[in-house]
Amino acid sequence: MSVPIVRGKEVKQVEFGAKVNKIQIDGINFIEHLEYRAFNEGTRLINSVHFAQWLTKTKIKIVGADAIYATNKNRTFTSSNQIHTDFVRKGKAGKHEEQRKILASAIKKERATRLEGSFGNEKEHYNLRKIKARTKKSEILWIFFGIHTANALEIGRRIYIAQSENLAA
Repeated sequence: MSVPIVRGKEVKQVEFGAKVNKIQIDGINFIEHLEYRAFNEGTRLINSVHFAQWLTKTKIKIVGADAIYATNKNRTFTSSNQIHTDFVRKGKAGKHEEQRKILASAIKKERATRLEGSFGNEKEHYNLRKIKARTKKSEILWIFFGIHTANALEIGRRIYIAQSENLAA
């Protein structure tokens, strides 16, 4: 049986089911954390970066995230690891402020179109909004299948585009 999670949203103050913190790497989604009680995803940024680095075996250089992630701890972590973010600046502007603004704007635009768009797709087209699972295990399976179906379709779309470009060349 699902436990109510207070979300603090205008439309629906209480929701039932799992809360998921996802990361996206080059348009492919991964579940970083799934839990049946409320948690502040802003505290998951460092874990998310480490998870992404483990998955890709590369150093993360750019992170786009909602304002809830822009805590002092996360700001210190990203700046000490030379990770560029779209966080709104706190304090005085540095000597490269114009370049920082341009990069932050590009990160924000990419995150808004790619990440938020994929979340909407998963909820609407893969029925994640309508999960009616009777057990936690079946709900988790439903979530994983929805996300991984979206990933499989994205990978298939990329293969199709690459093949089309090769045929045209």
